[in-house]
Amino acid sequence: MASFVQDLWESIFTPGATPTLLVATNATFACLQLVLLLLLVATYSIHFIILSFLCGGLWWAINWFAAELRVAQVKEAREKARSERAAAAKSSDDSETEVETTFIPKSKPTLASKEVEVKEQIGELKLRAEPSSSSGTKSSASTEDEWEKVSENENEKDK
Repeated sequence: MASFVQDLWESIFTPGATPTLLVATNATFACLQLVLLLLLVATYSIHFIILSFLCGGLWWAINWFAAELRVAQVKEAREKARSERAAAAKSSDDSETEVETTFIPKSKPTLASKEVEVKEQIGELKLRAEPSSSSGTKSSASTEDEWEKVSENENEKDK
């Protein structure tokens, strides 16, 4: 009994559903069902029937989840073992000999044309005028300058 309690205490801090924790959970739910049955017999209240159904549903859901978790862990362990075997086989093949492989295409690849197609320009491009710009270049204003102008305009409106 003392080893069970010690295993239960350690399983609380272990991730996942340990067998000791599942035994304790099932024992606790069985005791709860017994108490609900005794209370039903003593009081004849429908509330204890409803609570018993809720307890049974939760008990079933916990056991179902633990079973699904166990299946997922087994599947993960199989995949890990399979990948380790493949890695071991690959490393043993690589360490003994080196094989140089070449790729030979079955058909000749088509070469792209070096000519550039020029499309006709639709509409006119207009250069943006910068009235406040002292240098007068086409694109001297940066985005930061434009944001500064916007914030200056907002400050003037607030005054």
